[in-house]
Amino acid sequence: MEKFKIGMIGAGETGTPLLRQLLNAPFVEMVGVADLNLTLPGIAVAREHGVPVTDNFIEIAEQGENVDIIIDVTGSRKVREDLRRFMQFSGNTHTVIVHERIALLMLSLGAGKRVQTRHDELSY
Repeated sequence: MEKFKIGMIGAGETGTPLLRQLLNAPFVEMVGVADLNLTLPGIAVAREHGVPVTDNFIEIAEQGENVDIIIDVTGSRKVREDLRRFMQFSGNTHTVIVHERIALLMLSLGAGKRVQTRHDELSY
């Protein structure tokens, strides 16, 4: 079975439960998880499952067409802008970037109710 190759940026309050769902899906291969704080629970979950982790989210984008989807759950406008800029300049037309609101929709659908988070604008 062909799997969706997914990278995630953000391993905190929103990223961790979504990561757990993705790791349990037989049609998903996690190719990396990034967060500035490598002590977060989501980073530990990724490591437990043998998923590469990094504190530099661009390393996930640098995998090019080896990544089908990059899910950005940082809540950071700067991360969003830097990621989009990198993707544009790299010429990668394969990888799709999923915004945090779409990730929250996916989590909410799985939970059967709207999931709330407490994201503040982070400075990276």
